[in-house]
Amino acid sequence: MAMASTAKVCLGSIAFGFFWMLAVFPAVPFLPIGRTAGALFGAMLMVIFRVISPDEAYESIDLPILGLLFGTMVVSVYLERADMFIYLGKLLSWKSRGGKDLLFRVCLVSAFASALFTNDTSCVVLTEFILKIARQNNLPPQPFLLALASSSNIGSAATPIGNPQNLVIAVQSKISFEKFLLGIFPAMLLGVLVNATVLLAYFWNLLSIERDQEVVEEAGNLFAENDVISHRFSPATMSHLSYANSEELNSTTLEQIPSPVMDSGPSNSTRSRLSGGMEPARNSSSSMEALGSTGISQRREEGSSTRRYSRNMSSHSIDSSRETSSSYSLEEKDSAAEKWKRWMWKTSVYAVTIGMLISLLVGLNMSWTAITAALALVALDFKDARPCLEKVSYSLLIFFCGMFIAVDGFNKTGIPSTVWDAVEPYSRIDSVGGIALLGLVILILSNVASNVPTVLLLGARVAASASSISASEEARSWLILAWVSTVAGNLSLLGSAANLIVCEQAQRAQFFGYNLSFLSHLRFGVPSTIIVAVIGLPLIRSY
Repeated sequence: MAMASTAKVCLGSIAFGFFWMLAVFPAVPFLPIGRTAGALFGAMLMVIFRVISPDEAYESIDLPILGLLFGTMVVSVYLERADMFIYLGKLLSWKSRGGKDLLFRVCLVSAFASALFTNDTSCVVLTEFILKIARQNNLPPQPFLLALASSSNIGSAATPIGNPQNLVIAVQSKISFEKFLLGIFPAMLLGVLVNATVLLAYFWNLLSIERDQEVVEEAGNLFAENDVISHRFSPATMSHLSYANSEELNSTTLEQIPSPVMDSGPSNSTRSRLSGGMEPARNSSSSMEALGSTGISQRREEGSSTRRYSRNMSSHSIDSSRETSSSYSLEEKDSAAEKWKRWMWKTSVYAVTIGMLISLLVGLNMSWTAITAALALVALDFKDARPCLEKVSYSLLIFFCGMFIAVDGFNKTGIPSTVWDAVEPYSRIDSVGGIALLGLVILILSNVASNVPTVLLLGARVAASASSISASEEARSWLILAWVSTVAGNLSLLGSAANLIVCEQAQRAQFFGYNLSFLSHLRFGVPSTIIVAVIGLPLIRSY
């Protein structure tokens, strides 16, 4: 493509410069509007400067990519509700044999999780789990956070749904899910193992130190204990008060029941005092007889009343125990029914997800397959879907819309084509030197302009260059672009959104917060990225 007019080139470069600056540095002091608004701002400038027309701007938005991205995000939300990531977190600590074993598990689990549920989702959910496990085992968090971020990026390269740039490549290249997986999976598997080896070599001494055992309370257990305590205090107090009230009631009732000895004694003494002791013996004896008969009748009445009271109390306790047992049985039935419903719902979520993956492997349309799976989960939930749909990152979808327009406008300036024409003769994938140069260009551009814009800028050009060799080489060029642009995200903290997610989630984590610095990531990221990218390139094949 020839260069456009000078005015169009300058204005298009300015608009793309704003987009790039706000996408890479979303909080610049003079315009801290964030990535999403920055993408829309760059797209708006492209239209205002007439680098691209409004109709061309709408046409540049790739709806299949947005549909695939939306569907996978909804499925990830329901998988999170079905405790999939909790099970993954438990898998990390199951029968762990120390820091090195735990580090290796983090690499494998995060890699395979990101291949199926996208790297961003895996990093959002697993970061706090990994921090808790590291603190529980009294281990430094830094190796495990780096393992999560780097392995998530490497693992996400294996599937079209692993990360956003792969979504773009899968839709534009029309490579099936099965061929995409077969072409990159060997490189991904070796890359994860090599990355784990680099991590173990880098942190071997740190993980080998016998650290003093510290008492570290787990935040989740702390909250659970507080919930249990607050839950138990109320019934305990209620039971204590009811017990005290019952004692007071019993004592009051017993005090109201007259005692024959206590009643006869005072009444007799009172009569003697009132008569002054001057009554004849006959009267006293007759009075004693009368008193005795009265006492007997009183005892009979008291005995019968006591028996009636005890019978009433026992019947009341039996009735209350029956009511309590019946209420307990109803509660147990309700809880059993709820557990059964919960288990059935989880099974349905996993079955739909497996069905989606099988459909993708068979070769059905990726976008509509993901959207169908998402709507099936919404229907099976049988509830208002708004809470789940609100968890979808609509800002990411809007960011993609703005990015499509900004990148398409920059392509119309002719700058990317001119640069590629100068590099293309030396970066053909039919030679080792050409593959090395192409990988270097993708690596640098992915860290300068971010990986998704790099794919949008280079994808069609790299494929066109490779198609002149053969159709299989064209597919292989797309896979090489997917591999290098994804692994390039491990070079620095700003190279991938997954890295930033791990950093921010770790810093915000309550009770387990940790600050992963830019330099600490860079010291590990540079050697790991270069080694993993180079080792994986020869294993990438097209089928």
